[in-house]
Amino acid sequence: MTPRTETEKTKPFRLVKYFTYTSLVVIFLGTLILSALNTHWVRKLQYEKSVDYALLLIENLNHQVFLQFILPVGLKYGKIELSNNEQFERMDNVIRSTLHSFKVEMVNIYGMTDQIAYSFSEEIIGMHNLGGASYNKAAQGEVSSKLVQSGSFWEILLGFPKEIKIITFAPLRAEKPLSRISGPVLGVIEIVQDMSEDYKAIFKFQVLTVGTITVVMFILFLTLTYVVKRGEGIIHKRALEQLRLKEQLSKAKHLSTLGEMVAGISHEIRNPLGIISSSAELLKKKIDDTPLNAIADVIVQESGRLNHIITDFLNFARPRTPDFSPIQVQEVIEKNIGYLSSQIAQNGYIIKTRYGKQLPLIMADSEMLYQAFLNILINAMQAMPDGGEITVIIEPSEEDLWVFFEDEGSGIPTSVLEDIWDPFFTTKEQGTGLGLGIVKNIIEAHQGLIRIDNKPDAGTRVSIKLPRQQRR
Repeated sequence: MTPRTETEKTKPFRLVKYFTYTSLVVIFLGTLILSALNTHWVRKLQYEKSVDYALLLIENLNHQVFLQFILPVGLKYGKIELSNNEQFERMDNVIRSTLHSFKVEMVNIYGMTDQIAYSFSEEIIGMHNLGGASYNKAAQGEVSSKLVQSGSFWEILLGFPKEIKIITFAPLRAEKPLSRISGPVLGVIEIVQDMSEDYKAIFKFQVLTVGTITVVMFILFLTLTYVVKRGEGIIHKRALEQLRLKEQLSKAKHLSTLGEMVAGISHEIRNPLGIISSSAELLKKKIDDTPLNAIADVIVQESGRLNHIITDFLNFARPRTPDFSPIQVQEVIEKNIGYLSSQIAQNGYIIKTRYGKQLPLIMADSEMLYQAFLNILINAMQAMPDGGEITVIIEPSEEDLWVFFEDEGSGIPTSVLEDIWDPFFTTKEQGTGLGLGIVKNIIEAHQGLIRIDNKPDAGTRVSIKLPRQQRR
């Protein structure tokens, strides 16, 4: 198959393959983007819930501080001074008991002058101007929250900073008894929530999701690669099979035309050849015991050789239809050996036979098999001009009968091993190159198979498989 033909055969499949791979990549990237968006939504939802959670804590804390601290202390002392240890401890007890078991890292309470009056951290009590813009908003009655992250650039970019905190500022208001209307702003409450563990859990979930997607996509990729390779192999085999069938059809048409031409020419040649041969025989009788007798012998001999060549042409061009009948293959082999016995004895050949036990009858044409086996034995003898051993083996199988011919010749050159079945191809100085073609036609007419291989040590092995019964 030429590269261009193969490309044309596989081009539609390659388009499907590229489209599939591209779709897989797009799906993978789309899934990663969707995973990132989901993580962003989860983080946003977590932030909103944390802010709502902080506002509820502040509302409850405002209520408890006003009822349990501001009112009682105001009535007892007349004014609130957290610098007084007794008041500070009372405030600390109220706040800590209120926020007990809640996830709050830090609580700061500012006065109206942006000075920290109370804090979980005693070091910053009394400091000024730490609240910034958020304090100013809360002092005006507005609630604000912000997300604070700490860590390296890549940690923050990839979503797993070392610390994540939500800081919420809200006004501390006076409460009116039996009324839902809040009183004036008395100060500012700052609550700090450490959300690092929550966000790490979200990040771990994101990593697990991306990892699962990657594994699934990798498995899909391997599966797709396997399917693609199998598909390419199947398409390649089909393309080769189509090309082989096309070549066989073209070859068959060519041989059919050639066979018809050869058959017609051979038939026309045979008639004058018969006249030349018979005339030479008559001439030989009339000029007996003269020097011209040798010329007549040459004419007769060469006429016979030419007739044999014409017979090969006709047998190849117009193969016979087998006349099937039950036969014993070993009897055909023995008949071949008997016919060649004089040549075997003169040239030092040894023919060994190994027949399996209880060889079955097969449906075949004994005359056609005789001709095929004779050609094979003659080829084996010609491969060993100085003599040698030829082994004939017959082995039965369940539905077939195998016949093997082995010689000790030099074998067939590997470069021409595939050309030996071509008509008119021969490596001999004399020969038509039709012998093996005739043998193959005969075996295939019996619905059998023939194969020729070089033996590992030396020589050639011809393997023939013949069915016991002809299939319809």
